[in-house]
Amino acid sequence: MLVKDFTFDLPDGLIARHPAEKRDGSRLMLLDRTSGVITEDLFSNLPTCLRPGDLLVMNDTRVIPARLFGCKSTGGKVEIFLVRRLAGGKEQWECLLRSSKKFREGQSVLLESGMTAVVLFRMEADSWLIEFSGNEPFAVWLEREGHIPLPPYLQRGDSPGDRERYQTVVAREPGAVAAPTAGLHFTHELLARLAANGIETTFVTLHTGLGTFQPVRVERVEEHRIHTERYVISPDAAEAVIRTKAAGGRVIAVGTTSARTLEYSAQQTGHVGAGSGEADIFIYPGYHFNVIDALITNFHLPESTLLMLVSALAGRERVLNAYREAVSRGFRFYSYGDAMFIS
Repeated sequence: MLVKDFTFDLPDGLIARHPAEKRDGSRLMLLDRTSGVITEDLFSNLPTCLRPGDLLVMNDTRVIPARLFGCKSTGGKVEIFLVRRLAGGKEQWECLLRSSKKFREGQSVLLESGMTAVVLFRMEADSWLIEFSGNEPFAVWLEREGHIPLPPYLQRGDSPGDRERYQTVVAREPGAVAAPTAGLHFTHELLARLAANGIETTFVTLHTGLGTFQPVRVERVEEHRIHTERYVISPDAAEAVIRTKAAGGRVIAVGTTSARTLEYSAQQTGHVGAGSGEADIFIYPGYHFNVIDALITNFHLPESTLLMLVSALAGRERVLNAYREAVSRGFRFYSYGDAMFIS
């Protein structure tokens, strides 16, 4: 299976570089994956698209302000991108580094408000282990001084408004470096309307990592290796999925992150169970879904692993046809764009 089979033409003007005025004011494309029929609605009307007994599974991860800016003792500017915190008492993180000159082990970087970062050693080809120290707890400092890590394809720096709008309203578990963007469309009021219609919501946690931004650099899909991401499924969430399945309801993943979490769990044990770990599941056409029956998702990058996952659920030709239709109708793409419901 070739990566180039998952491409499509996208005008630059359809990339949503800023969020819609209202979270649930975005457009919603409805794709029937059996017939291929496409219809259109507003996201605020989602309750009318679902059925009593359906279960929405949302990712409650919270994006950390993972982009840091500082300078070397020589004055050279440095950008540090936090990837994940290592276990232990010290404030040590796997990070990406960007600078005009190469780094060396033991080098220090001066950050805002007295925080210092020491480059300990290279972990992999593109990541380093860095230890942070300062006059206040790192988590407190980070929340104040860090920058929201907007996706590079937005081609802009973060603004104060992104601290709210690049988080879902259910975000509560810090650790992600990218938002679970399908969840950005939900409001507390919309969730209340769904509940009133007999539609249950439960939560899993997948700390979205660098795999979201990582381009597929191989020619054949099967040769790509995806980054691992930390996940947690609570006993309540596992029980809700099992109960819904037993009652004949649909398990609807809100976003590819929720879908990967559920499918990884089932892949490991044969069913969705409570637990935590590192998920590295890569879903592309040919995959048999064991848990989810439908998916709410945004419109993704050409040749991306997320587009491949969506194609695995609805079929590559149907998805690419829907994407061509989205382009012709002027739908907004990517993180701050419009949404699709595949059922």
